Amino acid sequence: MIYPTRRAVIAMAAGLPPALLVGVLAPAGWLTGLAWIGLVALFLVVDALSAASRGGLTLEPTETRIFSVARGGQAQFVANFAPARTPPRAFAALEADERLGLETAFVDVEVEAGVASFAFPLTPERRGSGKLARLWVRWTGPLGLAWKQKAFDLDVEAVVGTDLAGVREEAVKMLARDAAIGAKTQIERGEGSEFEALREFRLGMDRRAIDWKQSARHMQLLAKEFRTERNHQVVMAIDCGRAMCEPVGGAPRIDRAIHAALLLALACLRSGDRAGFFAFDSAPRLLTGVVGGADAFGQLQQAAARIDYSTEETNYTLALSHLAAKLRRRSLVVVFTDFTDPTAAELMIEASARLLSRHLVLFVVMQDAELEAMVAADPVEPADVTRAVVAAGLMREREVVIARLRRLGAHIVEAPAARIGPALINAYVDLMRRELL
Repeated sequence: MIYPTRRAVIAMAAGLPPALLVGVLAPAGWLTGLAWIGLVALFLVVDALSAASRGGLTLEPTETRIFSVARGGQAQFVANFAPARTPPRAFAALEADERLGLETAFVDVEVEAGVASFAFPLTPERRGSGKLARLWVRWTGPLGLAWKQKAFDLDVEAVVGTDLAGVREEAVKMLARDAAIGAKTQIERGEGSEFEALREFRLGMDRRAIDWKQSARHMQLLAKEFRTERNHQVVMAIDCGRAMCEPVGGAPRIDRAIHAALLLALACLRSGDRAGFFAFDSAPRLLTGVVGGADAFGQLQQAAARIDYSTEETNYTLALSHLAAKLRRRSLVVVFTDFTDPTAAELMIEASARLLSRHLVLFVVMQDAELEAMVAADPVEPADVTRAVVAAGLMREREVVIARLRRLGAHIVEAPAARIGPALINAYVDLMRRELL
């Protein structure tokens, strides 16, 4: 298609005011205005004919794109103009699925050697499959009076998955100190429960570790060395109900939870423990067995990809009772959930009490920055006061639930959504160091 540019429209309109003024005194004024418009139209046609042809524009084939939720990415396309007539600049517009979070639908790039590379920044908001539907490419002629445009039907699938790149980056940061000096076995002296070896007692060692019988036999002070037990079971229980599908910090809570759960699973597998996933809303949806070894993380990635969004309310009683019945040995159960409804929170506390009687339970709670901002904001109008009071009430109810869970013996990790993964790893390391499992 060919359209006049703004420059052409302004040039045509420039000939109308003189025609109107002169036309009052003499009809020749109208003829002058029409002649001016006709001259501009002639230049417009010449400009359109001189511009790069629509038939010579081709788009390189595009394949399925893979993006990560809440992680910035780019949808890139490459258009090739015929070498004979190449415009200096090209403009493009993209139509895409809303879940892809397209930040700008229009880009303007320079054409180099007949090639125009378009990059549309986007930040996906939800996991799933979206579509890159259509791409429009527009360029002008040498005089800048006419637009030429060509549309391409893409129908390209765009898959949005868990931010595995973010998991790897955070894992590299945590393990960087080992990479600097090389991996080696670290003995946790005095804090483990599994006997490792006897060694000569030296100043600074715990005197309670002295083995007096062996010291008497060898005629020198010998102390026991212990190492931390491995092969623990760690189960990530992820609430995928309605409340967990609400966004926090630019991504749904459930996606934040999956990201932190994968990071914890990687840490567990590297330390010799075993990990598994459990997802639930109104009923149990996914339960993997606890797995260990080098290839286990890939299995957990595939399991995490099957955790879907839900619009149903969470049934804590059914879910936690089902999980307790499936676990045959004492395990660390990490529960990712959100406390919104006081009634549901009460049922969760009752179900947690039964789970805590046998297992070690760690609750992961994400701080709601939006509620905190409402409470801290200076009121400007009466509605601000109402919002601050309601937000403070919700935060107070959450603190009550957390306090009751602590009294029952549960452990709590509460951190901003963007930092929930490192905070969870620190809590896991602390629990293992203290031999609470």
